[in-house]
Amino acid sequence: MNQATDRVAVVIGGASGIGAAIARGLAGDGCRVVVADLDPAHADVAVDVTDEASVEALLDGVLASHGRLDVVVNSAGVSTLGLVTDLDAAEWRRVVDVCLNGAFLVIKHAGRRLGAGGSVISLSSLNGRQPGAGLAPYCAAKAGLSMLTQVAALELGPRGIRVNAIAPGLVVTPLTAPAMEIPGIEEDYVANTPLGRSGTPEEIAEAAVYLARAAWVTGEVLDINGGAHLMRYPDLVGHVTRAFG
Repeated sequence: MNQATDRVAVVIGGASGIGAAIARGLAGDGCRVVVADLDPAHADVAVDVTDEASVEALLDGVLASHGRLDVVVNSAGVSTLGLVTDLDAAEWRRVVDVCLNGAFLVIKHAGRRLGAGGSVISLSSLNGRQPGAGLAPYCAAKAGLSMLTQVAALELGPRGIRVNAIAPGLVVTPLTAPAMEIPGIEEDYVANTPLGRSGTPEEIAEAAVYLARAAWVTGEVLDINGGAHLMRYPDLVGHVTRAFG
């Protein structure tokens, strides 16, 4: 853990929520942090993880302006709600494109530019291991991201590059807040979390700071969910149906 304090980190999806907390955490750990986001209003630079040229331009730009690249975090993500038999194919593709294809592009181009000691960290989800009715594309994409993380760790390990992921449970952020307003959903999550509460963005950021420094950890998907993976997933479809018909 005696790494230089001039590391350069890129946090994709860092404009708000968990990504923003990770950016603050890495900055507090001595990194020079570049925040990238689809919405550039609260970011240093704009990026679209579904556009390969955009990802390449981001990482090349960081290397050109900072002279090095040490940590790449991808927290970009979207979701949707719909049963498999009702789900529009375009919605499936939209979610998978951001959550899995986008992660692939980030890992691919980070892996080309990072040197020995470099770290790639993806944001997976409790849904990567625990199915939730109505969340087929998100669950499938996050499960795929977990395996992608392990394959990339195998391939990049000989070059000294570590690839890991964090799988949060319920964390209330601007992205999840609208769902939490539906009666019963947050209570159902908490009832199925042994530690009896939701997490905070800062708790996920602590894991990211650790993984950015942990020189002998690779291919891991860290479950940070208060033990929720030990129980059942909330009945989101049921709660939405009761609220809206």
